[in-house]
Amino acid sequence: MFPISTFVSLLAMIVYAKPSTSKLYRISSCYKHKGGACYDLYLTGGVPPSSEVNLPYSTILVECVVGLALITLIFWGYKIYLNMSAYIVGFLAPLLLTLALRNSKKRKTRGLPANVGGEPGYAIRNYRFTTPIETAWVGIKTLAELFEQACKQHGEKKLLGTRKLISRDTEVHQDGKSFEKLHLGDYEWMCYSQVFQVVCNFASGLVQVGHKTGERVAIFADTREEWFIALQACFRRNATVVTMYASLGEEAICHSLNEVARVSVFEPPADPDPAPPTPRSDRTEVTTVICGNKELKKLLDISEQIDTVERVICMDDEILFNRTKGSNSWKIFLYSEVEGIGRESLVDADPPLPADVAVIMYTSGSTGLPKGVIMTHSNVLATVSAVMTIVPGLGSKDVYLAYLPLAHILELAAENIIAAVGGSIGYGSPLTLTDTSSKIKRGTKGDASILRPTLMAAVPAILDRVRDGVWKKVDSAGGLSKKLFDLAYGRRLSAINGSWFGAWGLEKLLWSFLVFRKVRAILGGRIRFILSGGAPLSSDTQRFINICLGRHLCWVILGRIPRTTKARLRQGRVLFTNFIFFSMLSPCFYLGYYLSAPIGQGYGLTETCAGGTFSEYDDTSVGRVGAPLPCSYIKLIDWPEGGYLTSDSPMPRGEIVIGGPNVTLGYFKNDERTQEVYKVDERGLRWFNTGDVGRFHKDGCLEIIDRKKDIVKLQHGEYVSPGKVEAVLSVSPYVDNIMLHANSFHSYCVALVVASQSAVESWASHKGIKFDDFTSLCQMEETVKEVYGSLIKAAKTARLEKFEIPAKIKLVSEAWTPESGLVTAALKLKREVIRKTFSEDLANFYSP
Repeated sequence: MFPISTFVSLLAMIVYAKPSTSKLYRISSCYKHKGGACYDLYLTGGVPPSSEVNLPYSTILVECVVGLALITLIFWGYKIYLNMSAYIVGFLAPLLLTLALRNSKKRKTRGLPANVGGEPGYAIRNYRFTTPIETAWVGIKTLAELFEQACKQHGEKKLLGTRKLISRDTEVHQDGKSFEKLHLGDYEWMCYSQVFQVVCNFASGLVQVGHKTGERVAIFADTREEWFIALQACFRRNATVVTMYASLGEEAICHSLNEVARVSVFEPPADPDPAPPTPRSDRTEVTTVICGNKELKKLLDISEQIDTVERVICMDDEILFNRTKGSNSWKIFLYSEVEGIGRESLVDADPPLPADVAVIMYTSGSTGLPKGVIMTHSNVLATVSAVMTIVPGLGSKDVYLAYLPLAHILELAAENIIAAVGGSIGYGSPLTLTDTSSKIKRGTKGDASILRPTLMAAVPAILDRVRDGVWKKVDSAGGLSKKLFDLAYGRRLSAINGSWFGAWGLEKLLWSFLVFRKVRAILGGRIRFILSGGAPLSSDTQRFINICLGRHLCWVILGRIPRTTKARLRQGRVLFTNFIFFSMLSPCFYLGYYLSAPIGQGYGLTETCAGGTFSEYDDTSVGRVGAPLPCSYIKLIDWPEGGYLTSDSPMPRGEIVIGGPNVTLGYFKNDERTQEVYKVDERGLRWFNTGDVGRFHKDGCLEIIDRKKDIVKLQHGEYVSPGKVEAVLSVSPYVDNIMLHANSFHSYCVALVVASQSAVESWASHKGIKFDDFTSLCQMEETVKEVYGSLIKAAKTARLEKFEIPAKIKLVSEAWTPESGLVTAALKLKREVIRKTFSEDLANFYSP
């Protein structure tokens, strides 16, 4: 089916349009995508200066059409021309426009070289902004101001929604394990004006229950609407928020709460001439913790180890534990109590300054104790403003599904963006996301099916589950269904890869309706854009999402409109026939080459408020992370030790350094580490050395190709230090040498283990296992199981995290020696050489 707007515009131009004043034809798009562009091309020997499409060979192509049309007019006469013009345009225009747009796409520049200070390197900026943007709203300089403005502008529109809990059941499986299942109802909404009133009440309530100016508030809970309200309430009172993952262990909780002792918050200089900032005030300890029942239990269990907490506010309707259990006689309040107290006695706002600290965001602690990153209001606002300019058509009609941790900067920034533009935020969880999620009661709907979002952020693991779930269902269905899906996917994949013989035009529509519509229904059927972040997204998953969820721009090619109604109708029939026929053949019809990819992959860090790069909506390439955001410069600097130089050909390579107003102040109470990776150049711009290695493509887009330090980020966002894990596992008596391997596109590690011949053969003899030689012994399942068991024991003894323990191992019978080239003279691992030598084995570890 064609868009209704296509038919409306086609009919209007045929029936009502008067003769065109151009020489021959006007090519006009009738379908304007949200955030897209409406294109007008005049085939009169050249493209007008105002044209939004850059066609390098347009003049030559246009002259061909003009010449052919004139010859037609001379030899066939005006009446015959009226009939033939539709054929001519219907046949040639799709072909010519396809070639032109295809060539235009290849030449599109997304990033431009920038003149910056600091370390020498190769810097790129966003092509639309000459300098980094700090705010997208006139007069708005803090997150508190941004939220208040949005609430005043969108008062009666829906803002926050939460599903009503109908029942909570327990299912017992055959193995005796029990699982909680939830039956959730529809979303219940609060409008902007209601949320703003609750924020004001809660901010006042914090003051009334004893929270003093300058004291910090820690939010320790899963993502929910109370989290967002508490955040905005703290901003309104200029209270710094300390964010903590709900999954943190006891040691990390104590560290996060006890470490937050003192930090200076700076006031920007009144004089425009840059000068060292002066302290505004000293922030003291965390005295208030806002959490749920689950987190409250954790706090009470370790209350004797927490020094400064005075009060705890529980977000749930009732507290399931003794309110006086805390060793320091904590005052424990219900969220509703605090909001009610504030409602009875409102307190004026204490608005923050742009340089005031908004958040101290603690990492997940994957590489040890979590680090606190100090973010000012201006830091976060810069990222929010930049993303506003990238995502097409953000507005009040958008609905966002919130389920990622708000303690992560990606989710925190995303929710502030949606609130700023008047959109709606519906809360869910990873365990209730879809109809088949583990906590959803069978026969009931998941969050996505009920909310039907238009936007969502996702980590690669979630998208991989969607992909794997679809393929699993297709494989289990078998028969005609599987053949049909495989055919549709293969045809669309060919088109995405640029083949003229892939599924274009009406064939694409056919597959979309018959096959991919069911895939889109998994996430509600209305998704128009997904932001993937937190870890690298595999190319296979990115292509899968683009094919199954993709939406595209559309062009309609129209001939000159005749004068008489009869002629209009006659040419309309001819034109419609040509439209149907040639759209099946030419890629430029309906979807063209300006594809609107439904998934954008971003690159950023907590230290840069998630700001760095972002792939644009019309970039369907995979394996890259896009061009610089408008708030950032991306610079590559030489890393000679690793062999990466900005002078490399054909693409400059080096360590990635990010600069701009989104770069945070540093690590809390860790000046040594801050000075190591944070720099301020001679122009006063802050830079952060990421430790990642990348390269720039010709269009200014960045690709991550390596990691400078011995740390790998897994698919779920956990960081693994191979050297640390190897040192722990080497204590096993069966290990002669070991190399841990981690792939960012997967959620687990693997290991190559050089077995100790004496220890393994001794064990085999003791067990009475017969073997021909040591190589065959290492290949036996019993041997692998025994060695793996010893590794697990060593890992548990050293208290390694689950994701640090290799999920699979391969026993290597031949020792790694300097002569083999696998280790140095100092017996240090040559990781790259080992990876190449055992590339087939490593690939098999991750094969299905």
